[in-house]
Amino acid sequence: MNKIERSPLQVWQDHLRAEELAYQFSPDANKAVFYPRLVCPHGGKAPLEWRISAGRGTVYSISRVYPIKGESYPVALIDLDEGFRMMSTVEGATGEPEEIGRRVRVTFRAVAGEADKLPPPLPVFVWEDA
Repeated sequence: MNKIERSPLQVWQDHLRAEELAYQFSPDANKAVFYPRLVCPHGGKAPLEWRISAGRGTVYSISRVYPIKGESYPVALIDLDEGFRMMSTVEGATGEPEEIGRRVRVTFRAVAGEADKLPPPLPVFVWEDA
């Protein structure tokens, strides 16, 4: 196997810094792959190709998290149009079952931190019809 210059996580974070929702694609399996990995989970072959998602999808499942401290927030599984599913949040969501099946689009939100140690922005979703 060839030496890896950068981990899949590093590549994905670089795309986030460019405000791109990247995912991998397996030409052998003809399937999208997400979360970032070294080899295809469908057949174990490498390499995987990097592609950029249009960032549009459908809410597959949604709920609310009620932490001990802090405010509650929605958590959703989003089926992206390119064929992969990811967990994120939907701004303005209530977490009610009626929101399942609604269309969303990605946006990016900065994360607070020290200027020299800022993590990449987080992909979050907003209602497409809002």
